[in-house]
Amino acid sequence: MKKIDVYSQYEKQNTVETHAPMVKRIAYHLKSRMPANIQLDDLIQSGMIGLLEAANNYDASQGASFETYASIRVRGAMLDDVRKNDWAPRSVHRNNRRVAEVVRKIENEKGRDARDTEIAEALEMDMDEYNRILQDASGHKILSFEDIGNGEDSLIDSIPTPMSEPLDSLQKEDIKSQVATAIASLPERERLVMALYYDEELNLREIGAVIGVSESRISQIHSQAIIRLQARLDQTL
Repeated sequence: MKKIDVYSQYEKQNTVETHAPMVKRIAYHLKSRMPANIQLDDLIQSGMIGLLEAANNYDASQGASFETYASIRVRGAMLDDVRKNDWAPRSVHRNNRRVAEVVRKIENEKGRDARDTEIAEALEMDMDEYNRILQDASGHKILSFEDIGNGEDSLIDSIPTPMSEPLDSLQKEDIKSQVATAIASLPERERLVMALYYDEELNLREIGAVIGVSESRISQIHSQAIIRLQARLDQTL
């Protein structure tokens, strides 16, 4: 029995060493989509922890290949570490909530998408000040598709981890369905930015080149899309 345990440990170590380049690849990809103060070495470190956990918990009988399973755990570990070290000032979260409340109010009253100018006017701001709020929101919020849901800072904090109960899995799928419906209802440009960012995994600079506007403008559009989703989903989730 002891020999089997030693061999198993050797296999795990060999698996981690073999897949270490995958951790760096995922870290470089995420780094290109994050604010400048996120350090590549920190992403790699948290990713390696995720890889070790994947090696310890992998069950081949579940059907997924180790690389597929590990890549999900590694990416999740990196994003979890970034979220734990949230550097956003309270003012950013407060402004995000203010904008979401105004968006919700305007859209409930008018029965259509709230326009930039209407939001800024309701907030008693000029467009430059409103765009600065959006820019701040973009610089301080790290989101993956799974984040889009409810909660103060992330949209789906309530989604359970793998190996949850069947009822939890059904609830998770229901939330994802509502999120997908909400994204589909976004204004065309916001919907396009979300698709390029989350589905095609382009960074903001690349999306700007596709659409033909500056990276900072794409950042603002992305932030407004997230805030609009928060406003709409807060009423349904």
